[in-house]
Amino acid sequence: MPKKGGKHAEMGKEMQTQCKRAKVEAACSPSIMSFESPDSLFGSLISPIKQEVFFREYWEQKPLLVQRNDPLLAAYYQSLFQLSDLKELCSQGLYYGRDINICRCVNGKKKVLNKEGKVNYMQLKKDFDQKKATIQFHQPQRFKEELWKIQEKLECYFGSLVGSNVYITPQGSQGLPPHYDDVEVFILQLEGEKHWRLYKPTVHLAREYNVESEDKIGNPTHEFILKPGDLLYFPRGTIHQADTPLGISYSTHVTISTYQNNSWGDFILDALPGLVFDTAKEDVALRASIPRQLLMQVDIGDSTEKLSSLLRRLADRLENTRELRSSDMKKDFIMNRLPPCLGCDSDALTPGGKLPKIDSKIRLQFRDHAVITVEPDQENSVSIMKPLSYTWGGSVGDKGRCTDRKVCFNFVSLPQQAHGLRFPLSYLDALKQIWSSSTVYVKDLKLASDAEKVNLALSLWTECLIEVI
Repeated sequence: MPKKGGKHAEMGKEMQTQCKRAKVEAACSPSIMSFESPDSLFGSLISPIKQEVFFREYWEQKPLLVQRNDPLLAAYYQSLFQLSDLKELCSQGLYYGRDINICRCVNGKKKVLNKEGKVNYMQLKKDFDQKKATIQFHQPQRFKEELWKIQEKLECYFGSLVGSNVYITPQGSQGLPPHYDDVEVFILQLEGEKHWRLYKPTVHLAREYNVESEDKIGNPTHEFILKPGDLLYFPRGTIHQADTPLGISYSTHVTISTYQNNSWGDFILDALPGLVFDTAKEDVALRASIPRQLLMQVDIGDSTEKLSSLLRRLADRLENTRELRSSDMKKDFIMNRLPPCLGCDSDALTPGGKLPKIDSKIRLQFRDHAVITVEPDQENSVSIMKPLSYTWGGSVGDKGRCTDRKVCFNFVSLPQQAHGLRFPLSYLDALKQIWSSSTVYVKDLKLASDAEKVNLALSLWTECLIEVI
């Protein structure tokens, strides 16, 4: 059971003598979030820790606690989400399971207290006050623009999907039992205070969620109180539990997570089929038949030497390959990531300004949302996300898949289907040129004729994917 309260001084001594964690006291007031670029956003998130220090000493290795005493930052964090936001959100139509879970840790186990159907705010508040239940709010970025902006920039920064949940826990209560997750976790404390305990992983860089019993996890390696404006990071596999101390009316924090199923093992599993397919077209050894009845055998020891030899041939091919075929991981990222948060700037979504001509200088819009891929059937596509609240035109393939060896410029709209402009494969180098350059003249595009260069620029300009400088 969680400790029930208030021994902050005692815990402070324990932290100094027992915990091997990084406690960072900001010497000066840290800046509020910077949305100038994905890099600046992440830098402001972990400030005053430098990014190179974070990835050298903490990422996938050990927890980081940044304790701040800054009223401006605490107020900004609070604006991301508050308990008081729930009343208005419930009136918009929230549902148990989809939007909200109600739970409490009882005797080391998670007890779910969800009702059926739509969430009634008065019932929700009753469960919160009387049953000491934790409110878990899913995907708060749907309702909070600042959270959308944070997550969208972090997805650009990591090149991986980023999710979030808000947890609101009343005093003297704990929502979840000790457990570990399969994601890298960043905790932002928004309201109140939360008492955290972290434990040594039993599975480093875990690939799945798991609950651990109290009698198996030992003593905490880290123990502390999070206050508004504080940040906590810990790697996947870190066992943790948290409760709201007595004397604190409630705690609100947002958990931002990333790098689920994003390991080298996942990437190898995803990229290997395309590599085998390509290599087999040129290497007869991979096209030769497997031994008779191999699929009927339990023990294939006699074939492992041959298999090892073929894998070495694949490794040799990989060393001389600049591009891998588009993987399911990449397509999942393209299809499910957040579009750029434009706010009221809808002008960016409407063609305007000068038409691109042969002497025009152009620049790619939404560059952080453009991804060049090589499709499994040798199709090449550039993919760009756009706001989900808008519907976009363009030349549409079957559910976004381009055909006939075309280069495609894809993006996503409701209902999450990829739509794309299609170009001949000969346009690929020009599209890469536009993607990799800050600006480029239409006349300098790597295409055979001026007509093709202008055609490409006009096609992208019509879909608001480039602007004329």
